[in-house]
Amino acid sequence: MPIFSKETTQAIDEWIAKYPADQKQSAVMPALRIVQEAHEGSLTTELMDAVAAYLEMETVAVYEVATFYSMYELKPVGKHKICVCTNVSCMLCGSDQIVSHLQNKLGIKLGETTEDGKFTLKEVECLGACGGAPMFQIEREYHENLTPEKVDKILDGLK
Repeated sequence: MPIFSKETTQAIDEWIAKYPADQKQSAVMPALRIVQEAHEGSLTTELMDAVAAYLEMETVAVYEVATFYSMYELKPVGKHKICVCTNVSCMLCGSDQIVSHLQNKLGIKLGETTEDGKFTLKEVECLGACGGAPMFQIEREYHENLTPEKVDKILDGLK
């Protein structure tokens, strides 16, 4: 039984097609993202090994990518992963207040998941949206110019 669904392999193949035929390993980052999204938001060793085999590359090279970048998760996360930027621009614009508000509202600290499995709170270094600081990312959506009130509205709107 194949480890990836037909939809997953099709999505990976679309990325592979963007690179020269002899450089399919260049699609490793989108392949990891696609596989992670298809498997409840995290990657297992088995999934990373399957990505390596599919892209015909060494498993260690896939592990290096998955452990270096903060967007990949190697342990289960909540249904909604909140990635809060705490880098310089966001810090200067009040990300510490946003982090404190989120921790109080959710009852968890950075790096933890709520007991109901709904939210994981993660600190990230930079999401490249400095003009909208402070900001966070939930799934693939950016939320900028955050205030505690705006955070509450965003979280209350999640299913």
